[in-house]
Amino acid sequence: MATLIGKHSRLTAFFESDLFYNFRTSRITVIAFIVTIGMVLAAALAPWIAPHDPFDVSTLSLLDSELPPAWVEGGDARFLLGTDNQGRDVFSAILYGSRISLAVGFISVALAMVLGVIVGLVSGYFGGIVDAFFMRIADVMLSFPTILVALLVSGIARGILPRELHDSAALVVLIFAITITTWVQYARTVRGSTLVEKNREYVLAAQLVGRRPPAIIFSHILPNVMGPVLVIATINLAMAILIEATLSFLGVGMPPTNPSLGTLIRVGNEYLFSGAWWIVIFPSLTLVVLVLAVNLLGDWLRDALNPKLR
Repeated sequence: MATLIGKHSRLTAFFESDLFYNFRTSRITVIAFIVTIGMVLAAALAPWIAPHDPFDVSTLSLLDSELPPAWVEGGDARFLLGTDNQGRDVFSAILYGSRISLAVGFISVALAMVLGVIVGLVSGYFGGIVDAFFMRIADVMLSFPTILVALLVSGIARGILPRELHDSAALVVLIFAITITTWVQYARTVRGSTLVEKNREYVLAAQLVGRRPPAIIFSHILPNVMGPVLVIATINLAMAILIEATLSFLGVGMPPTNPSLGTLIRVGNEYLFSGAWWIVIFPSLTLVVLVLAVNLLGDWLRDALNPKLR
């Protein structure tokens, strides 16, 4: 009973907080949130929502290839957004492709956040040689464009792995490439916050009572540096999705047999000037709407958590 009362009080406090008021009074943010949640749910429930399975070869027919959307002359009511060059339903392919793009984005952001936060906490708390070592690595990473590093990692992985494993390992390679290029922002942000927090009274008190550094770092400092990290994670989710789409568009990402949004755009781009505009337009619009909605949420969260703007 006490647990239920505690949860109810925390929920009530959240709905009465300035953060929630700021959220519900921003129409653009609410729309962006609804769009993001809707697209995430649609991707997660793709096997149940999609009218066709684009990966089931037995259901595909070349006679259905390059059919225009259902409302265009020559379209088929079975395929709302038309079909691609292999007869796959574009709407179903977008749902499954969004699933892969979002999975790559969420997993890579989570891994980069964990790595960056740990490095930032350790570097900021201990300082000295440890700080110099990690920050020089961060400086080197920042000196190269993100997409260039991702291309380099992807190329090395493809050179090491046997050709028959390229397609099956594409998802892991993409996640690793994006993670290794985006952890630096978290590390530098957390390091700066840790340098301030470690001189606070509560940290000094914890040191005086004999608490060990790992306990101080993760029990006392970590909860107080997570605000900026959540903002970076939200913005980086959109960037991770774009990096994945760019790599897939360049042919070093997801294969056509298991396409993401970037792969669908690459395949559709080959048929753009032949008149089959729908193959590339609809995946492109999906990517634009998804990234825009996530970026709008990130911008709102950054402003809402900034005490100078309150």
